[in-house]
Amino acid sequence: MIEEGTLGWLALARGALDRVAERRRDDAWLARTWADPRSRVMVVERGKTLVRPEPALVFLPPEQAPEGERYLLGVDGDETAYFAVSAPLPAVEGTEPAGLRAVGARLSDRDAGLLTQAVALQNWHETHTHCPRCGALTEPASAGHTRVCTVDGSEHFPRTDPAVIMLVHDDERMLLASSHKWPAQRMSVLAGFVEPGESLEQAVAREVHEEVGIAVHDCRYLGSQPWPLPRSLMLGFFARAYDGQDLRVDGEEIKSARWFTRAELRAATESGRLGLPGRISIARQLIERWYGGELPDDS
Repeated sequence: MIEEGTLGWLALARGALDRVAERRRDDAWLARTWADPRSRVMVVERGKTLVRPEPALVFLPPEQAPEGERYLLGVDGDETAYFAVSAPLPAVEGTEPAGLRAVGARLSDRDAGLLTQAVALQNWHETHTHCPRCGALTEPASAGHTRVCTVDGSEHFPRTDPAVIMLVHDDERMLLASSHKWPAQRMSVLAGFVEPGESLEQAVAREVHEEVGIAVHDCRYLGSQPWPLPRSLMLGFFARAYDGQDLRVDGEEIKSARWFTRAELRAATESGRLGLPGRISIARQLIERWYGGELPDDS
């Protein structure tokens, strides 16, 4: 039986700060807060920041932060403000650069939320430097949460692409598939982007049928987490396959797929014949929810 309820722990769906959206256009407050030595600044470069071995994020006081685009991330319960600056990483003894894939699952709730938000904002700013309406340059505004066209004044907001990720199962088995881009032993659940004018449940059914030729029903939502690599929101589902169907992989996105019982899944992961997604991913949480506990980790 599958345990009822939503997913309980998702590595990148954590956070411990108030995002204080009402302060993003308050220039006087932003100036005072940046000048406050209690404020903390993390530097982000191409999706990475400095971390200490615990692991824990490295923060600088504002006066030591390098020049670069600033993003207000939020304020904690002690009224300490946190910012990110997009700039080359400074040299800090006892630290090393790391990204979400490497450390996201091991960071504290506060640090995981901060790094996820900072990476998402930086990725969006780096790829939206020009106005989609007239092609002119845009500039950051609202403490890094919008961009404004320098010619027509139009305001543009960060983009998030919804993507469904679904564990397909029947009474005793679950389905895993492998992509051409992955190592030979790596398999995961199916996923795909939501198309215009499509509901989430329709996207689940369409993607499963397109990729492995299976019709599904009883699509049940379990949880979501941001995936800012570069700008997705992963929406997790269980979907039940109709009986008596044969797998038919598309050969393009999917190179192979197979059904696993719980015993087969455990044996394959323990032997190393099957590599599962890392614990940072919602895919891993869906698999372990269906299995009923933790599985061996090869990463």
